[in-house]
Amino acid sequence: MALVVCRRFTGSFCGTFPCPPLMKPRQTRTCDFALTAKKISTDSRMSAALKLLEPLKYKAPCNPAYRAAQSVAHWHMGNITPHGGQTLPECNSSCHLARKVKNVGGTTLPRRTFTASSAHLGLEFNKASTLNASTLHPDSSSAGGGEEDVEVFDSFEGTRVFLKLRPEYQLHSYNRSDTHQPIAASEVELILHKVTFYQNKLQPEVITNYFYKLSSLPAEQNSVLLSSNSFALLCQLSVKNIQLFNTSDLISILKAFVDLRIPPSLSMLDVYETRFCHQVWEMTLDQLLLVADLWRNLGRRVPRFFKIFFSYLNLHWRELSLSQLIHLIYIIGENRQVPQDLMQRLESLILKYVDSVNLEEVGTICLGFFKSSSSLSEFVMRKIGDLACANMQHLSSHTLVHILKMFRFTHVDHIHFMKQFGEIAPQRIPSLGVQGVMHLTLACSALRILDERVMNAVAASLPPRVAHCRSKDVAKILWSFGTLNYKPPNTEEFYSSLINEIHRKMPEFNQYPEHLLTCLIGLAFSEYFPVEFINVALSPGFVKLAQERSKFELTKELFTLDGTVAIECPDYKGNRLNSHLQQETSANLWNLASKDMRSKPEFLETLYLLETMLGGPQYIKHHMILPHTRSSDLEVQLDANMKPMPFNSEATPTEDGAQLRFKQVGVSLTDDLMNQLLKGKAKRYFQGQIELETGQPPMELRKKTTVPLVNSGCNGTDRLGDGMVGLCPLAHMQPPLVKLAIQFTNKNQYCYGSRALLGLHNMKRRQLVQIGYRVVELPHWEWLPLLKRTRLEKLAYLHEKVFTSAL
Repeated sequence: MALVVCRRFTGSFCGTFPCPPLMKPRQTRTCDFALTAKKISTDSRMSAALKLLEPLKYKAPCNPAYRAAQSVAHWHMGNITPHGGQTLPECNSSCHLARKVKNVGGTTLPRRTFTASSAHLGLEFNKASTLNASTLHPDSSSAGGGEEDVEVFDSFEGTRVFLKLRPEYQLHSYNRSDTHQPIAASEVELILHKVTFYQNKLQPEVITNYFYKLSSLPAEQNSVLLSSNSFALLCQLSVKNIQLFNTSDLISILKAFVDLRIPPSLSMLDVYETRFCHQVWEMTLDQLLLVADLWRNLGRRVPRFFKIFFSYLNLHWRELSLSQLIHLIYIIGENRQVPQDLMQRLESLILKYVDSVNLEEVGTICLGFFKSSSSLSEFVMRKIGDLACANMQHLSSHTLVHILKMFRFTHVDHIHFMKQFGEIAPQRIPSLGVQGVMHLTLACSALRILDERVMNAVAASLPPRVAHCRSKDVAKILWSFGTLNYKPPNTEEFYSSLINEIHRKMPEFNQYPEHLLTCLIGLAFSEYFPVEFINVALSPGFVKLAQERSKFELTKELFTLDGTVAIECPDYKGNRLNSHLQQETSANLWNLASKDMRSKPEFLETLYLLETMLGGPQYIKHHMILPHTRSSDLEVQLDANMKPMPFNSEATPTEDGAQLRFKQVGVSLTDDLMNQLLKGKAKRYFQGQIELETGQPPMELRKKTTVPLVNSGCNGTDRLGDGMVGLCPLAHMQPPLVKLAIQFTNKNQYCYGSRALLGLHNMKRRQLVQIGYRVVELPHWEWLPLLKRTRLEKLAYLHEKVFTSAL
């Protein structure tokens, strides 16, 4: 018995609609909405909009054999404001389908015309949207073996491997790779026809069922379905009835959206986000995690939903199971933003479950905290490092990268982990994509760990595949090698390949100016100065670009590059920073460096001891000799006799020094008077100090120095008028024979566990020598332990450092 459906269409006559032909079981067809002219996914004119319509008006021919399956149309939307506030250009409200459609059996479907009107909530399915959806929902899994696949990494599926390792994850996650029984073409036709025919008579549960069935459509057919007016009408009906759906219905529809690869920019999804916001407090933890995971699958950010979700979690976080905790941390990482108090609570749960997690889950924890810029305590990081060390050989390369990211972020130095990492990394690096290689290299530089095995493996593997590098990868790798001050055996090949890649990546630097500056400073650390790129980076246009477009403050980087070029490239005639920007940045850097150093008691004691040894603050100056290197120096100048010169006109006497001033009151300073003033312990101290500096007793020294002081260009009035004995006006001083730049160092200026300076500090010392200074090191491994010793021991050490270095 055939089903007869009659309907009158405006402006045309239609006969009866016979029932679709029955399908034999072994001849089940899948819906194939293929276009003969071109595939829709590659059609440059594919701007068909999925609209949530007011009642649809259309004209259709009467051929009953094809009905709703032939409702594939390209049509434009009106002036609509989608989610995000952008107004799309106004288009013609109708567009005619000018292509033939084939059915599975090869019969050519005739053209038909649809006229869409009264756009209510519209969203475009254009080429960009399709490509974006393809990127967000890649079909392939993470890259497998084979040299050609090394650079292919599915950043979506590759970070979800942990979801396959416990059955509990199936309760609150969605796996798009699960196979569905393909829907038959006849059933698709029937569903679309019923949507068009019944429209407002459809019940919520029927709408939900239709979405569920249509989600079984093969992925390659999705774009045609999304272009269908009937499907647009189904979406409109779901929005219209959204208040009638229960939680299960809403989740089922959201799953269908994921399977159908609905573009994440559709404003219809904003309505669903609002509805889920209202449902949060009525949902279970499993349901909430599932919904969050579905939004992640769609690639759409839903900040309102997460705000309420996180509020819910603040009350229910103790109820999270192990699988729920790990999945939540993954979702938080993909969301990027989270209240830090919630992350602290989750950290306590990590400690609770830390002995039960597997290696992939460890990587997920690290990646989630890293992406959300949330720190983990040193204790937790060491526990994570211990877990990784116990099974390092079974650790996947990407999990290894994730753990290293978190060690870099927290600056925790787990030496046992890094040693094992140094053993397995050289074998892993050739099979790891360049982005992973970049993260490994950057972690080593951030942790100041120089492992030549790792760096040599990176340098050897990179030149043949440097074309796969992003501008960010090139920048971070150059920075890492420069920071660690390491040149691999294939230095020339390594650096030439990266410098050539900079040239090819120049268009990217307009979008990411910070990457070009990172490249050039990293190269400068290693004594490479490509003037062509430097001229671009210091040009007024690029400086303006760096200051306005970048999300980073790049003035200091520009200043460092400019100051380096001034010293190390004397023949450079290209662009330079303007003097105003130089002076402003120099002043800001000095303020920061001065406050930092004067907040350190060990530095203040060192400065006071040097002043005491040399004769007062006028003999030493704390300032930045090279402001662009961002650290301060203690400068001392010695004359031809290797005696300190009072060159610091800005010095102000200390309180102790003020007590030793001599006023001109008519009293001669004889030896007897000096002996009376300096008797007891004080006398022995000053005698010992003078002997320490000169190697001669005080009496002999005074006899020798009496004549030069009297015959010098300074008279007694000049000297005493300044309030400092023996300080001559700077105009009468001879140029210094030796200028010393005393470096007060700390462990962060050296590679971990070694005495090799990092790139910036090595470059600073190189430049100090170039401008005529002798560098005097007060290495932390010598000086800091000495601060606990006696005063005389400290003075003796400083005396040897200062005067021996000058010889």
